[in-house]
Amino acid sequence: MSEENNVTKETSRSGAQPIVTVIIASYNHGPYIEESILSVINQSYQNIELLVVDDGSKDDSVARINALQAQHGFDFRVQQNQGLTSTLNGAIARAKGSLIVPFGSDDIMLPERIATQVAYMDGKPEVGICAGNIELMDAEGKPYPEKRQRRDVPFRRLDFEDMLLERKPYPPAPTLMIRREALEKVGGFDPQIRLEDLAIELKVTHAGYFIDGLNVLMARYRKHATNSYKNHRFMIDNILRTYALFSDHPLYDEVRYKALNSMFLKTANRDRKLARELLAQIPFKAWNKKTWRGLGRLLFSPLEKD
Repeated sequence: MSEENNVTKETSRSGAQPIVTVIIASYNHGPYIEESILSVINQSYQNIELLVVDDGSKDDSVARINALQAQHGFDFRVQQNQGLTSTLNGAIARAKGSLIVPFGSDDIMLPERIATQVAYMDGKPEVGICAGNIELMDAEGKPYPEKRQRRDVPFRRLDFEDMLLERKPYPPAPTLMIRREALEKVGGFDPQIRLEDLAIELKVTHAGYFIDGLNVLMARYRKHATNSYKNHRFMIDNILRTYALFSDHPLYDEVRYKALNSMFLKTANRDRKLARELLAQIPFKAWNKKTWRGLGRLLFSPLEKD
């Protein structure tokens, strides 16, 4: 029987309920933060420690979270802005859970998500991260067209080479459950890299753990104007910083140029100044189909917005 068919909604074969620490780092997500927190509170799994940290929001996030905290009693702290990875490390340092779930303050968990992952990870110490599938929604919470969804990605087990070389579909960030032991082994999140998911996935698999992506819908990912992926310069800077951690890999240059080509194509008709900067970093021998498509967009396509 395949691994994905072994997933159950039971808590654990051993009957124990491990503590799961969910960490929500909130930053200027006032319109979305309440739905995110409530989706954790409403999980079918009961033994959850919820840590919410507001990382210097300038909107009404703190007032909204305070109102929910007064009603539900979760741990809530406010701090000056430190960035996501530093905030996560600070919360993990005081977390009680053996399983850690960083969760976006604009996303929504489905009710059985934590129970499903806890049951799956029980008895699989080789699995450092468990993930699942997502569905996309717009800023108002309305679903995107079916063709743009990521609901039905099949089960896959990823090792370091799979992750670095993109041989299998990446595990979506809103679905990550990370074994605390694995986090401690790799020294937690890297505060110099503010795009947390790719870096921690590579570090954990490099340490010898697997990432298992289940064919189970676990979360709804909200697409809106302030998503990190829309800040192209931020994305490429953090992706390149992440890959640089593994610059001793024999295929490092190939991986780096592949990332540059992908971002060149994406920015060619959105941010032409950045696109030209990226193209200048790609030697002709590393050009591929995306480079040529990007050139077409750069030279002939009108500017678009994300």
